[in-house]
Amino acid sequence: MFKYHKLSSIFLTILIFLSYLVKSHIFIYYGCSQEKFQPNTPSETNLNSLLSLFVSSSSQALYNSYAIGNDTNASSESSVYGLYQCRGDLSTQECAKCIKTAVSELGSACPNSYSGGLQLDECLVRFEHFDFLGELDTSLRFKKCSKSVSHDVEFFRRRDDVLSELGEVNQGFRVGSEGLVQGFSQCLGDLNPSDCSSCLGEAISKLKSLCGSSEAGDVFLAQCYVRYWASGYYDSRSESSGGDDIGKTIAIIIGVIAGVAAFIVLLSFCRKS
Repeated sequence: MFKYHKLSSIFLTILIFLSYLVKSHIFIYYGCSQEKFQPNTPSETNLNSLLSLFVSSSSQALYNSYAIGNDTNASSESSVYGLYQCRGDLSTQECAKCIKTAVSELGSACPNSYSGGLQLDECLVRFEHFDFLGELDTSLRFKKCSKSVSHDVEFFRRRDDVLSELGEVNQGFRVGSEGLVQGFSQCLGDLNPSDCSSCLGEAISKLKSLCGSSEAGDVFLAQCYVRYWASGYYDSRSESSGGDDIGKTIAIIIGVIAGVAAFIVLLSFCRKS
């Protein structure tokens, strides 16, 4: 098991800032195991292979899962199981950009971890040292609720209609709308229809209980999510910025930080003089 985190460090603050600069790569949550493996071991080799497969496969498919090092001659400790998935309305080109970003951020957030997962607005990457693929897990990973609209009866009727539509079993990604209320839902590709239905039902139940009268709400469980909002449009194609833009932004930030650090050192030297 691994612990899920919100913003609790300088690293994640910078990560969030970068994510908002690159709209489609908005950070949602991440989690890492407390147990770590040693560098230059089969565990590191297998994990690097898995993450590389995520990046290469995402240019051809929106979902895939893998198991590496699980043969009879390998140590169970070094085995790694994992999956990636992009939002169902993305092109494979958009998916590949998101997965590349997620893999990079997960590597920085969870170095040498036996288990880890990171959810961006448009994609998810997850790995474990045990076989979790296809096993139903409805534990809560993240929730977000907006301000209340407690006296708007018509809004709740429309919201409940949308959530009912989003809870219908489907092949992955589903969009629903009723007037100004819209939303979408998605199950992970390793779930069968029955488990997908159970997961979505649990997510919708949590949305209603946790977000109550909110005009917008997000609930992410381990293997599915449901989101709704009052807007009036659904943008199925958020503009994506490429890896070069992210790299340039990071370079600028690093340059600024280095400049500030140099100034502080110089100021300290002058005071001592």
